[in-house]
Order: sequence, then C-alpha cells, then structure tokens
Amino acid sequence: MAIRLGEIVDALGGELEGDRELSIERLAPLSTAQPDAISFLSNPKYRKELAASKAGCVIVAPSMRDAAAERGAFIVASDPYLYFARLTQLWRKAHARPDAVRIHPTAVIDPDATIDPTARIGALCVVERGARIGAETVLKSRVTVSEDCIIGDRCLLHPGVVIGADGFGLAPHEGAWVKIEQLGAVRIGNDVEIGANTCIDRGALEDTVIEDGVKLDNLIQIGHNVHIGKHTAMAGCAAVAGSATIGAYCTIGGRAGVLGHLTIADHVHISSTSLVTRSIHKPGHYTGVFPIDDNATWEKNAATLKQLHSLRERLKALEKMTMQDKKS
Repeated sequence: MAIRLGEIVDALGGELEGDRELSIERLAPLSTAQPDAISFLSNPKYRKELAASKAGCVIVAPSMRDAAAERGAFIVASDPYLYFARLTQLWRKAHARPDAVRIHPTAVIDPDATIDPTARIGALCVVERGARIGAETVLKSRVTVSEDCIIGDRCLLHPGVVIGADGFGLAPHEGAWVKIEQLGAVRIGNDVEIGANTCIDRGALEDTVIEDGVKLDNLIQIGHNVHIGKHTAMAGCAAVAGSATIGAYCTIGGRAGVLGHLTIADHVHISSTSLVTRSIHKPGHYTGVFPIDDNATWEKNAATLKQLHSLRERLKALEKMTMQDKKS
C-alpha cells in the first residue's frame, strides 16, 4: 500500500518541496533507495550519498535544503531522524494487518492474573498468578510474566522475555550454597520496550523497578532489586548486577556491565563493553575499554599496566627522597 507525499506531511508536518501526489511504496536507506522510496539524511557527512541517491523524496534538515533541491523532491524537518522515526510509525499503522485474537489460544493465563481488555498476549506466553498487564501492552510470543509482577500501559515485550525469574541469591555454607528465596516482584512502568530474550529478575525483598519509558535491547540481564530510572536506554548484551541503581536519561552501550550495589546518576552515558566498577555521581560520558591492538603489542601494554602500582610506589619513594635532599 503506497502513501502519497501529501499524506505524509499532512500527518507529520514538515515543509514539502515536490509533488504532493508522488506515491511512496517503501522506506529505504539513501544508498539503495529507488524512485518509489523515501529516505532521510541526518548526518551531513553522508552528503555525497544524498547527491547520488535515487530516492523519490529525502527528509533533510534546513541546512541541507539547497543540496536536496539539486536532486529532487524533499521534506525539510528540524530533526530528520526523529521525523523518520515517526514516519516508520505512520507506515506501520498504514500497513497493519487485521488484529488477530487478543489472547492467543496457546497462552497460559492464571485465573488470578489481571489482563487489561486492550492488552494483547501472544502465542505460548505465560502470565502467572497475581501478575498484572496494563492497557495496550503487547506480549509477543513466549513471554513469561511471573507471579505478582506488574507491567504498565503501552509496553512492548518481544519474544522470549522473562519477567520475574528468581534473582541470583545464595548464601555460602560449608562449601555449598543455600538458596535465598526471592520474595519481591518486578514493577515495570508505562511505555517500556523490552527486547527479545531479555531477563529481569524479581527482587529478593523489595521489588525490581523499571520506570516509565525505559528501552532495553535484546539479551540483557537485569539482576534482582535493580532500579532503572525513566527513559534510560540499554543496548544488547548489557548486564546489571543486583541492587544497582541507574538514573534517568542514561544510555548503556552494548555488552557493558554494571557491578552490584552501585549508583549511577541521571544523564550518564556508558560506552559499549565498559565495566562500571564504582558509583558515578556526575552526568557525563564514561568509558572503561582498553583499545584493541595487534596481540603482541597488546600483551606488552597489558604487562606494563600490571606494573603501574609498583611503579607508582617507586615514584612516590623517589619524590620523597628528592624532597629530603632539597631540604638538606
């Protein structure tokens, strides 16, 4: 189903230069777009791709107006990336298939669970006793929501998500482990999206909390009693150990880790593969990654790093001797 350019700007705004009746059949990147597609340019470094693109229409910032005009139809938007994001939503809505059953017949719903009438539960999902699913929330296939866990409104949980499995709580005793029963639950706010096969553990005593607007990628592990502030986003394979507190509007890069019982302030950005080993109390961008190198050089640098502590102590001793010599 095609959408005319005029329909796009009527729905999303922006300034169109071109034929309102031009039919758009698909959305595509600049490099592969054909005359039946619409694309976008958000980074000026791809200006050469703009000039070469065959796209029927391109979404650009005001600063790129002249460059876009040289090649054909365009829409001017203050934030092309955001405009394109909203266009994908418009496109999905226009091309949505008829609604299937609200609750798939293979889903298992405990009689004591509460499912809002507007929520949708996919194939092979399990919603256990006391769980609550909010309005317009969608559980894709094979999602598990364990006992007493709460999912807010307009959330989207992708296939394989597990909410409320036991946290990793064990007490050592005579060379063995004694399980600490996990008596809390998980509380998830509104407008949260959770990627495929991500796991959020229930709290040991208090609840694990995910606030409004949080976005979690695939294959993320959130430990028991973690608290994640509103509108924080985490990329794939990140892991947060138990009882850590992450502030609002943070970003955590892919495969990054946060140790337990730490606190991260609002507006903190952690680079991918970094390991957070101490609390961060000031907003900013933090990185804890040793750069990649050829193996021989890396081994030499790693060996040097192992000696930094002894080198520091030797330097302090040398400075002390120097100061004594000056005094004498």
